[in-house]
Amino acid sequence: FSKLNSLIKEVPAAYEAYEPTKAGRAISDFVQDDLSNWYVRLNRKRFWGGEMTEDKLSAYQTLYTCLETVSLLIAPIAPFFADQLYRDLTAVTKGESKSVHLADFPVVNEGVVNKELEAQMKSAQDITSMVLSLRRKANLKVRQPLTSIMVPVSDEKQKAEVEAMSALVLNEVNVKELKFVGNEDGVLVKRVKPDFKKLGPKYGKIMKALAAQVVAMSQKDIIEFEKNGKFAFNVDGTEAIVELADVEVISEDIPGWLVANEGSLTVALDITVTDELKREGIARELVNRIQNIRKDKDFNITDKIAVKVSANENTDAAVAEYKDYIAKQVLAASIEIADVAACEDKIELDMEDYTLCVVVEKV
Repeated sequence: FSKLNSLIKEVPAAYEAYEPTKAGRAISDFVQDDLSNWYVRLNRKRFWGGEMTEDKLSAYQTLYTCLETVSLLIAPIAPFFADQLYRDLTAVTKGESKSVHLADFPVVNEGVVNKELEAQMKSAQDITSMVLSLRRKANLKVRQPLTSIMVPVSDEKQKAEVEAMSALVLNEVNVKELKFVGNEDGVLVKRVKPDFKKLGPKYGKIMKALAAQVVAMSQKDIIEFEKNGKFAFNVDGTEAIVELADVEVISEDIPGWLVANEGSLTVALDITVTDELKREGIARELVNRIQNIRKDKDFNITDKIAVKVSANENTDAAVAEYKDYIAKQVLAASIEIADVAACEDKIELDMEDYTLCVVVEKV
């Protein structure tokens, strides 16, 4: 609720300053980035639970509160949609369909605002987004486990922010370990590329000499540049203040790793897939495919199944090693490697490089 109450504080201030666009963007960012792509995604297991437990109810109540509050906040700039959303929500929970425009506007609860927690969560969101982007770049599915992420930190405060949410990040990106390195360790090499369109109008006469100094910045100077958001250069006796927005900081990839950079945050992902990781990835992929078969066959959540998997040199070791894990995830009473060629209800799975046949039956 900290982020929601920060939004409740920000939006009325924007309205009062006659800046509806600023208010709309703040609400949009909250709904897309914080609520939909983060809260709902992180809590999907709580929403999917079979029975209505107290934990599941709490997850739904939190989501409801956010949606109801958003409907109130957007009412001045999206009156018809806000009214429909508010009526749909309150008709079920309050047994009434009063217009949103007759309801009280939200009031911020300063007591639940925790800026430190918000900063920690923002770091987790940014790292997760960057790692998932690197996975797509390397064509590595999220179901394929990887060994480690490396995050350079400039100080103990940044390290504490990232470390507080490290378990959450690792779970979301399916990586085993998060390592910290100091910017001064020189593990990751950065370089700065000047943006001539932005620097040209400011420093036309000395642009060429300034660009040369920017490109030649040392690793120590780049760290200072990222930390302060600006850097002062002396070009033939003239001081030139260059801001981060005027340049592009590029992190160079290192063998076996992919590197991403966003503002002062840098993330390196170890993309080496060992045989052990590959087997675990195959097991996770099989779980996903079998779960989809369960849905296609319209099995109940509690239905036990029996699974037969055709022999295949690509999957036999993974099935044998992760047999118990697969069985637990898909509610299988038995999993065996067998000849399913003669089975009429066998299903062929396209595993990209090969085809695998499985039989899934209710027991």
